Amino acid sequence: MRVVETIAECRKELSKLRQFGGRTGFVPTMGALHAGHVSLMEICRRQVEISVASIFVNPTQFAPTEDLSRYPRPLEHDLELCRASGVDLVFVPTVAEMYPPLAQTNVSVSTLTTLWEGQLRPTHFQGVTTVVTKLFNIVQPQFAFFGQKDYQQQAILRRMVQDLDQPVRIRTCSTIRESDGLAMSSRNAYLTSEQRSQATQIYRGLAKSESLWQAGDRSPAALEHAIKTTIAEVPALDIDYVAIVDPETLKLLDTIDTGAVALVACRLGTTRLIDNLLLGNARQIVESD
Repeated sequence: MRVVETIAECRKELSKLRQFGGRTGFVPTMGALHAGHVSLMEICRRQVEISVASIFVNPTQFAPTEDLSRYPRPLEHDLELCRASGVDLVFVPTVAEMYPPLAQTNVSVSTLTTLWEGQLRPTHFQGVTTVVTKLFNIVQPQFAFFGQKDYQQQAILRRMVQDLDQPVRIRTCSTIRESDGLAMSSRNAYLTSEQRSQATQIYRGLAKSESLWQAGDRSPAALEHAIKTTIAEVPALDIDYVAIVDPETLKLLDTIDTGAVALVACRLGTTRLIDNLLLGNARQIVESD
């Protein structure tokens, strides 16, 4: 496994790897890797001949009041996980490498970024789409792998690559969970042991909506109510939003015909937690690219 820090080095190493042909898969990360990231890298490794990961804590997707300064950066541990997952090349750029002093170009997706996370973090998704576009331009993968846990992010990136005719296919991979259902996240490290236990109530709420769905309930209002009331059983969880939305447009549904996505965001102390659940044919929609 090669580790490079500059764009020039990354392109040089990729040229060497590609001299015998093969497809390139890419897993962009902000580091603080866990089993969810490992799953993405292993899926990538199985589906392509050349696997690339990046580790870059992107400052442009953090608001001034957010956790950029304390975001975990265990680089050596992350590199060991990349190596164990069979990654061929890891790109670990500096902020100056990705954003030189005269840079002034951003990539922005409109409507999808104004909803849900975009309402609460208005600068976040422009930072994501800009850095991902830059990384796609540098790595030039045929496939890029993202986790379902960040559902809105993958929907925005799908829209972006389609609108900009970027020659990369987005692969959305199932959320990896702890044994008690908590979605794996780098920010789980912020939780105390008590909060860690309380956080599992989010998945219990989502599971309740799935039970209703499987029993034949197709009312978005009923599913939303079930999630909210279940989460509310743990007063420490402060709900930002619960929404039953269209898998592609992310707009609220009045009725559910074939599929939907249940989105949840909560605050637990100073930590924000997001999760989601695919209902009906939403999985097929996500997997169609």
